[in-house]
Formats: sequence, C-alpha cells, structure tokens
Amino acid sequence: MAASCRFKPLSRVAVSGGTHGNEMSGIYLAKHWLRNPMELQRGSFAVTPFLGNPRAIEKCVRYVGRDLNRTFTTEFLSSTEAEDEPYEVVRAREINQTYGPKGSAQAFDFMFDLHNSTANMGTCLIVDSEESLLPMHMCHYIQTHYTRSPCPIYLYKLLGEETYSINSVAKAGLALELGPQPQQVVRADLFTQMRDLMACALEFIELFNNGTVLPAFEIEAYKITGRMDYPRYPDGEISAMVHPKLQDKDFRPLNPGDPIFQTFSGEEIPYEGDTTIYPAFINEAAYYEKKVAFAKMEKHMFSIPGLQRE
Repeated sequence: MAASCRFKPLSRVAVSGGTHGNEMSGIYLAKHWLRNPMELQRGSFAVTPFLGNPRAIEKCVRYVGRDLNRTFTTEFLSSTEAEDEPYEVVRAREINQTYGPKGSAQAFDFMFDLHNSTANMGTCLIVDSEESLLPMHMCHYIQTHYTRSPCPIYLYKLLGEETYSINSVAKAGLALELGPQPQQVVRADLFTQMRDLMACALEFIELFNNGTVLPAFEIEAYKITGRMDYPRYPDGEISAMVHPKLQDKDFRPLNPGDPIFQTFSGEEIPYEGDTTIYPAFINEAAYYEKKVAFAKMEKHMFSIPGLQRE
C-alpha cells in the first residue's frame, strides 16, 4: 500500500435503520432523524436517513421473506422480477437503485447501517475488510474519540466471499452493532450510545472533507475465519447450549480445551481447535435459524496507510 492515499471528499451519506425490523435502536433513531433531519446535517455533506425494511419494521420481526442484509449480492440485485420472490429481494433492488448501484460511480459515497444484537457485542464497529481504507480510518477516529466504552472492529468478509450487506451498495460503509439488547425492545442507554457514535462518525467525515490529513496507524481488529454450529442430534435438533463460561464473553480469548457447550443433561463440550480464537455474536438469537452458535475470529494488528482528501 502507498504511504498515503487520496480520496475525494464525501458529499452523499445514507443511514439505514431497521435493516432488521426488530432491532430497535436504529429504527427509532432513523424515525427520529426523519422527523428532525437537521440533527444529521453537516456543512460539507448531506445525510439521508431511511428505513431499511419497512414491512418487517411494521410487524416488528427481523424480516418477512428472507434476511435483507444477506440480499445485496449480484445474484439478487441482477435477478429478474418474479411473482413469488420474497419482499426483501424487491426491497434490495429498490435500495440498490436509490443509493447505488453497487460498484458504480453514481453510488452514495458512504452508508451507515444500524444494528442491535442480543449478544454481548458492546459498541462494535463492522467493516467488510481491513482493505476498506476510509472505514478503517473512521473506526480509528471513533476508538480515539468515543471513550465511553471500547469499540472492537469486526471484519465480516470471508476470503473470496462477495460483500452482501446493505451498506455494500455505497462506495464505502460502516455498520454499528450494539448489544446486548433484546429483540423488539428499545433501550435508552444503547439508543444514546448509537446516537453518540453516529455524531462522532459524522464529525470524522466533516474533518476529512475539510482537508484534515489523517496519518498512518496500527490498529487491532478481529477477522472472521468461520462459524461454529451448535451440537445436534442425528435428527438435526440442537443437543447442547452455549456454556455458561462462554456466554457473554464476546471478543475474549477462547483456548483449546475451554468449555463452549453444555448438553441438556449437564455435560461439558470443550473447544477442539488448535489455536486461540476470539468468538463474537455468542448465542445471538437471530442466528439459531442460521445454525450459528458464534462467529470464530482471529485477532490481528493491521497497518493502515495515511489518508487525505483530493
């Protein structure tokens, strides 16, 4: 990578609340901003809030047909309209047309995506990969200036995988994942934290647009390597639950031999991997249907080059 990279200033920024219709901090923040748009506005760029999945929000469910946040791949975005297709496929194409198209010069410069998790994720910052330079600089700025809690960085894209999330339709993006918060519930503390994180991120964009030179830095981030399913009976039913010693230990080291599951009769099942990993999204309610007990992460230090506006 070059010692310092140049990016055009950002002029159009979008914020999605309710990509999942039962994650309430983002939904009520987006609704608040739609009523009070001036709170988001800054001198050098415009911010457009929107509700990601209105039908799911209305029913207070994650989605009505399929997970919207897994529907922004070429396969879905370029598919022809069909009568029986899930609502989220139609909605993904609408969002892509409005804020993209994905990969095009016309796409919005940046998109934020606001989420809650039932897992103990704290104030987590989600980026597709460490190669996304502008979002990594934004994460570094947030970690430096938002001091109320640690803000771990989760790099979600597996090697060779296409980006699939809603903010991938913009040129760059960042998801905020705050938890633990139950589904279908809004908590004032997490709502306030999300609002403050957004204010911090928008402050970063304003500084960048106004010509602040951002030096190179080293940063710690957690990169996904795979996902762990629950143990199952031969008929497919779950045969064990997350072990009490692992519960709520997101981003903490998990060593070979540490207990990860407990059967319903009380037996421990240890982690059989060869190396220490860092689990995240532990016992996430929305991931039971996806057959994911937790995401397996490795912790890395990355060298990020400097950045300045063109």
